[in-house]
Amino acid sequence: MDFIQNHKINQVTENTLVIGMDIAKRTHYACFVDDRGRMLKKPFAISQSREGFEGFYHNVLEAMREFDKTEVLAGIEPTGHYWLNLAYFLADRGINLAMTNPMHVKRSKELDDNLPTKHDRKDALVIARLLKDGRFSYPRILRDAEAELRTGATLKGRLTEELGSVKNMMIRWLDRYFPEFRTVFPSFGKMALAALEQTPLPQDVQGKGLEELLTLYRKVDGLSSPQKPKGARLIEVANDSIGMTEGLAMARMEIATLVRRFRQLQIEIEAVTASLTELAQSSVEYEWLASVDGLGDATIAELMAEIGSFSHYQDPRQLIKLAGLTLKENSSGQHKGQKRISKRGRSKLRALLFRVMMPMIRHNQAFKTLHDYYTTRPENPLRKKQSIVVPCGKLLRVLHGIATKQRVFDEAIMMKDIPVLKVSVE
Repeated sequence: MDFIQNHKINQVTENTLVIGMDIAKRTHYACFVDDRGRMLKKPFAISQSREGFEGFYHNVLEAMREFDKTEVLAGIEPTGHYWLNLAYFLADRGINLAMTNPMHVKRSKELDDNLPTKHDRKDALVIARLLKDGRFSYPRILRDAEAELRTGATLKGRLTEELGSVKNMMIRWLDRYFPEFRTVFPSFGKMALAALEQTPLPQDVQGKGLEELLTLYRKVDGLSSPQKPKGARLIEVANDSIGMTEGLAMARMEIATLVRRFRQLQIEIEAVTASLTELAQSSVEYEWLASVDGLGDATIAELMAEIGSFSHYQDPRQLIKLAGLTLKENSSGQHKGQKRISKRGRSKLRALLFRVMMPMIRHNQAFKTLHDYYTTRPENPLRKKQSIVVPCGKLLRVLHGIATKQRVFDEAIMMKDIPVLKVSVE
């Protein structure tokens, strides 16, 4: 860690023009300082436009000539998505934006004037002085397939979230008008959607025979063989329903709208997933990642969307830190604090790893053995949730190894690293 920090500090020399930038939606502010943090140019405004960006780049070149600088270090405090346009603009001109931690900016505001005041000009100067101290990191500017994967994964996430919202609205509707429906159809499968489309209310089911009901459901595309037991059960519960009987005209319109949107979202999610899978399969790393039992195409696509190419990372510990799985500990004197994961990183990547690990433990013998070891070892056995977190880091190490070395995953090699198996072999 100290060596990395030293390397960052060494990047700032007397020949470096350090630029701190406060990012906003329409107007950014920039401040120029030297390697010792002395202000070379007072903070000035930059509009979020082509003219503003070109003017800023012109000011950078002028400042380099005026103050005899040969290098540029520009950095920002990330604010939503507003910095992305500027980042691509500068990257195309050979200037890679660095990032400072928003928490560092917040805690450094009072160092110069001992005041908790906040404004754009002050923030630009604070960011510049954090940069010259080496307190920054470089984000990766995504391009080509990596950019497509990230954009597609974000879209899929939004669609999935909307699908869950629509599902909750359908459940709320059923609780009011047909609460018994969910006892017959716990999930919204093909027959459940057909029933909601053709006979959403108990009154639509009452008085109909089984074959008449099933004939209605066969009219719905994709359902050629509705299940007779479920149809019979639906008739039974509809006759004793306690659902509301007022406002039924608008209720029909509401559920019809929800069912249409639910179906449409399913189609859209399938289309995006197929495109993501195609992009992932075009990667040179796909062959090696797909060799791991328990990793499906959709999971590989999401992993690549969050991580990009594994070749960008020299050490798997960088991936563990990216996922927020680095251990933290609060200890002082004789007090020994409990170790927990930092959760400082990409929350989506961390959540994905947790979701992946359950099927991995079921379908991959090496990870199942590792899970069993951590939960049953004599000293400090882990709880089941803890024993899922630890193999997530192991999975990142394995994926980095096979992707960078271009090797097929071998369970036997991984199992050699499990302590209980090492002892038994020896």
